[in-house]
Amino acid sequence: MAFMVKTMVGGQLKNLTGSLGGGEDKGDGDKSAAEAQGMSREEYEEYQKQLVEEKMERDAQFTQRKAERATLRSHFRDKYRLPKNETDESQIQMAGGDVELPRELAKMIEEDTEEEEERASVLGQLASLPGLDLGSLKDKAQSTLGDLKQSAEKCHIM
Repeated sequence: MAFMVKTMVGGQLKNLTGSLGGGEDKGDGDKSAAEAQGMSREEYEEYQKQLVEEKMERDAQFTQRKAERATLRSHFRDKYRLPKNETDESQIQMAGGDVELPRELAKMIEEDTEEEEERASVLGQLASLPGLDLGSLKDKAQSTLGDLKQSAEKCHIM
């Protein structure tokens, strides 16, 4: 942080003191890139190194996000039996191959899957019918089954 403040204020301070006096007249063509920015050579090299590291971090995060999106798309392609996309597969491979979805997205997908499974089941279809009480239907089914067992025990043929 102090480095950034020094580079921002230091260059302006040198310009101010240079124009007040000194009588030195340097040509702009003789300055190196570090001097043009108002830094020493070591500071400039450190600054360039920080820029490269920050760019690498941003690129890695961007690649990770792209892979997460590709994973989500491939999940939906599998779910709805759509053809696979090779660009999604390559994006996942570029990120290392083992990409997990963010927790929020994984939770949303899990909830959607559970709801669809409930709707797809027979009980889910019955529950969606208006005016149908599943509890009473279950009781009737159990009592009917019990009656069938009793009548089967009384039957001499079986």
